[in-house]
Amino acid sequence: MNPHPTKSPVAYVHPSKYVDYELVPDLDSGRKCIDLLSAEGFDVHANESLEWIHDIYLILIRMFPDWCPPTTIISTNVQYDPHFHMRAGTALRPLREQNYLIIGTGGAVHNLYRNVWGPMLRYSDNFAQETPPERWALDFRQAVEDALANNSGPALRRAMTRLMKHPHFRDAHGTDDHYMAAVFVAGAAGSEADLGTTGRLMAETWELTNMCNSQFTIGQWPKTSQTAT
Repeated sequence: MNPHPTKSPVAYVHPSKYVDYELVPDLDSGRKCIDLLSAEGFDVHANESLEWIHDIYLILIRMFPDWCPPTTIISTNVQYDPHFHMRAGTALRPLREQNYLIIGTGGAVHNLYRNVWGPMLRYSDNFAQETPPERWALDFRQAVEDALANNSGPALRRAMTRLMKHPHFRDAHGTDDHYMAAVFVAGAAGSEADLGTTGRLMAETWELTNMCNSQFTIGQWPKTSQTAT
């Protein structure tokens, strides 16, 4: 709920790639989110001093390179309880029926401790892979796609929380923060009304050898249009 947010710097990325991108916080939708979450018993409050981190605005730059759509940010809870974040997504599901696009920015495989940093340090290229991804990374990445592509409705919610018991979950996620976005989105797209609507893998990159960034789409939304002001 910061009306004039700043951007946190991005390591290894030249500022010219993001400093001129104007951020557009959506405070009206923020108040709507607070009301929806409060109605479901969440102890939620407005953060009027939030600095936007790269996990937020770099996604928007790639999806909307010419302009930033009005955006509301929902923070995670630091205890990283998957069922808590699932319920948060469930509470905000009505926004999808109002043509809101809900984005979960996390990572299918995101363990900074198990990335291969050598090519990045030598060549300043995070996509310079000298070896293929390791087996544990490939296995968990495939498990994520299987869960999203083969489940819908409440089964999707169960599948995404169940993945935290996968034998390679801790290899793929050294900390739980980047996975919470997946269960949040499953909550928002996993009601009885969503039965029959499964996730589709639309794009994917591997960087630092073992980090997998997968873009899944669940459902459809109208094309966002820019309004001149």
